[in-house]
Amino acid sequence: MKTAATRAGAGLDRAPAQAGGPPGPQDPAGQALRPDRLSRQNLAGWLYSTPFLVLFLTFMAFPIVATLLMSFTDFGLRNVTHPLDANFVGLDNYTALFDDPTFLKALFNTCYFVVLGVPLTIGSGLIAAVLLNSGIDRLRTFFRVGFYVPVVTAIVAVAVIWRFVLDPSEGLIAGLGAQLGFSTPDFLASKALAMPSLIVMAVWRNMGTAMVLFLAGLQAIPVEVREAAKLDGAGAFQEFRRITVPLLRPTMLYVAVMTTIGFLNVFEEPFVMTDGGPDDSTLTVSLHMYKEGFSFFHMGSASAMAYVLFTIVLAVTLLQFRLLKDKT
Repeated sequence: MKTAATRAGAGLDRAPAQAGGPPGPQDPAGQALRPDRLSRQNLAGWLYSTPFLVLFLTFMAFPIVATLLMSFTDFGLRNVTHPLDANFVGLDNYTALFDDPTFLKALFNTCYFVVLGVPLTIGSGLIAAVLLNSGIDRLRTFFRVGFYVPVVTAIVAVAVIWRFVLDPSEGLIAGLGAQLGFSTPDFLASKALAMPSLIVMAVWRNMGTAMVLFLAGLQAIPVEVREAAKLDGAGAFQEFRRITVPLLRPTMLYVAVMTTIGFLNVFEEPFVMTDGGPDDSTLTVSLHMYKEGFSFFHMGSASAMAYVLFTIVLAVTLLQFRLLKDKT
């Protein structure tokens, strides 16, 4: 009887502890953390995050929200000192863009730049990476540095080099043409040749990034897989098509997405080489946006262009992920 009563009392003593819910938070040693200790840990985390949050909110979040709001107003030079006086115009800025022949031409030029430039950049970068990975043994580091130098070179220096190359009177191509007995056109002054010239320059400047990424992907492919393919009788082309390309699809997806985003936002090449000319044949959306916002101070229209371009970039990126998702 005494033993049963003792057990019943012990059960009653344990009941409140079980009914109190799950135990509180514990530290790694298994001891319960007090609320003041939890608050001190949260405070330390917020203090470490504060510099990033301040920079992000000031230079990223606030401009993004402000640009979105300006795209629905007629914000101009007169509103710089009194931004709240700008008039709300709704979607008028967006509808006006697609009635503007200059914007439509800039949009066409940007698509033209992307459709030709992205495949050329990816293809040339892949070929360079394959040659450096397997075909070139000597001076491999020299070639890697040589291909990547244009990526880290300032656009002004690149423009000086290409202006010398394309100069119709004293340029490199003109000199070679004179030696061979034919004349060369003025590439940057021709409406038909100005944009292809910028595309070639952009491919030369950006292929180094694609080469480095593809080279990393190639070096990650197991040697055993290549050896097994050779034992099965696969030639060099079959090995590249059946082994290399499928295993490079994740790298190719990343290179394609990043290159496409960069080419859709193309600004530096036409800005320093042609300023959008001749006759707007090299005018891109980013350059047109810059001129509208900082030359004519049509901030509302420029903000609308920025979000139209953002929508295009987002749609193209999602499409690329959709097409390559099941294969990566």
